Amino acid sequence: MSGYDFNDPKYLFLDILSLVERLHRRLLDVLKSHLENIGLNELNPVQALLLYNIGENEMTAGELKSRGYYQGSNVSYNLKQLVEMGYLRHERSDYDRRAVRISLTDKGYEIRKVMDELYQRHLDELMQDDLINHDELKSLRKNLRNLERFWSDKIHFGL
Repeated sequence: MSGYDFNDPKYLFLDILSLVERLHRRLLDVLKSHLENIGLNELNPVQALLLYNIGENEMTAGELKSRGYYQGSNVSYNLKQLVEMGYLRHERSDYDRRAVRISLTDKGYEIRKVMDELYQRHLDELMQDDLINHDELKSLRKNLRNLERFWSDKIHFGL
């Protein structure tokens, strides 16, 4: 990346934004590869992430998006597929008959466990190889949360 001023805050900011996008795509690539390697070809990486993020919770599709667990536009399609494949159960809410509550089935929990083991292995490797340490993880999390909060405020309170 010659020609760029690494001391320029605007360059750094734009590079970080690009990196966040690439990291998400790379995570999906890693998950796709892992799912294929263990013979889970029926699931796509977005669906596996959905199962992982739902976890122990019971929620609606709207709550998935509002809690930041899903970043796509086709949440209904993926949820329907996961129900049909037996990874999710869905029930009408007792309080609002229009809302459908979703939760993991035993099959869904198996995928969540596979994902959790993969994440733990990757974290262990990162830390063993000194690519990141606990303090750096905490700092990175804090900075990314601050950026998320900043943009959320822009959406809610005006640009």
